Amino acid sequence: MEADDVTIREQNFHSQVREYIICFLLFAVLYIVSYVIITRYRRKTDDHEDEDAVVNRISLYLCTFTLAVSGGAVFLLPFSIISNEILLSFPKNYYIQWLNGSLIHGLWNLVSLFSNLCLFVLMPFAYFFLESEGFAGSKKGIRARILETFVMLFLLALLILGMVWVASALIDNDAASMESLYVCTPVGLSRMFAVMGQLLVKPTILEDLDEQIYCIHLQEEALQRRLNGSYTRLGFTHQLTKELDSIRNMKNKLERRKQASGWEKNLLYPIVMLILLAGTTISVLLVALNILYLLVDETAMPKGSTDRGGIGNTSLSTFGAVQAVLEIILMFYLMASSVVGFYSLRLFEGLTPRKDDTTMTTIIGCCVSILVLSSALPVMSRTLGITRFDLLGDFGRFNWLGNFYIVLSYNMLFAVVTTLCLVRKFTSAVREELLKALGLDKLQLSHSPTDPESGKLSANGHQKTL
Repeated sequence: MEADDVTIREQNFHSQVREYIICFLLFAVLYIVSYVIITRYRRKTDDHEDEDAVVNRISLYLCTFTLAVSGGAVFLLPFSIISNEILLSFPKNYYIQWLNGSLIHGLWNLVSLFSNLCLFVLMPFAYFFLESEGFAGSKKGIRARILETFVMLFLLALLILGMVWVASALIDNDAASMESLYVCTPVGLSRMFAVMGQLLVKPTILEDLDEQIYCIHLQEEALQRRLNGSYTRLGFTHQLTKELDSIRNMKNKLERRKQASGWEKNLLYPIVMLILLAGTTISVLLVALNILYLLVDETAMPKGSTDRGGIGNTSLSTFGAVQAVLEIILMFYLMASSVVGFYSLRLFEGLTPRKDDTTMTTIIGCCVSILVLSSALPVMSRTLGITRFDLLGDFGRFNWLGNFYIVLSYNMLFAVVTTLCLVRKFTSAVREELLKALGLDKLQLSHSPTDPESGKLSANGHQKTL
């Protein structure tokens, strides 16, 4: 019996070491990718080594860690679904036995732990550390700034605890958990069409691009002559400069459309638009089916699973691996839509990162935003019925997941808002493209001589009419 006990302890030890190594390798890959992304957008500074440079470097490492955790939260549910399908397909394969319930459950708990750590400790520390200068009268240096940062974090923690205590005394805990739901995803689903339309080249149907480029060129020359005149006032000059920049952007877009290849204009753009439309439509249909399941079967509620060994026992997809792949694609699509919708909101437009011109303060805000969105992705996917995979770890312990009315209301709100945004955005976009293709957009009055959605422009800034 002693030999058997030693063998079991050795197996448990080797299993734990293997899980730690796998977790470390996965996080290392995410960390490297996150570092490359942040350095691509971070504003470049001189290489002079000083106190501010050290502070920026520390904040950069903390932001990179947070973004890596966000990536782990995004890939967590797809990785779990893929692991479950692989174990079902190859149950006796020795080389994939490391994909077990213990590893998956441990990954869920680690992501949940690090998400809270980054959201409530590391990111506030990085922000206050950047803004700190040391207390008045104290000796300047890194230590003084760290001391001020910890004091600010302590005061912030007291303030938050006080507010939470007062709120918990006034509001029921289950109702307060509704703060976890966010509504930027439906906005992002409709915004995805506009974003992809900017990245891709639209097909040219009954349009004369040469004539449009010629009119834009005349408009650019007219504005340039007015700017070169000595009679313009300072405020008016600034307005003319903004109009000239807008005209040049329109000119660049038209030239890009003219130089694009035929397959890019006539094949790639329609295919991408159809894919976006199909993804949004399937998402709405799945949510509608989930609403029906909620009404007739209480097991459709997104309650967390407490079975640590449930991975690989049964498929949670009706059509097996094919449906699992579709669910994973929809999850990434919803995540991308959430990010696009978040940055499309007027309140958060200032957080949009720009290549080589994003401050560390803005990067901290971006990392916090992406962390919140990515942490909500597993819960949102299960709540909306995108996947039937039971939530593992701390993600499935929210009290409101067992509240029928909250879950049903969120599903209905998502379906209605997404449908309205899609119909409004898609129909208006199709209508505008048809008017441009038929040349009827010239009949519409323009609010501004540089309105990109208006018709062709004349040399003096007025729109042509038929």
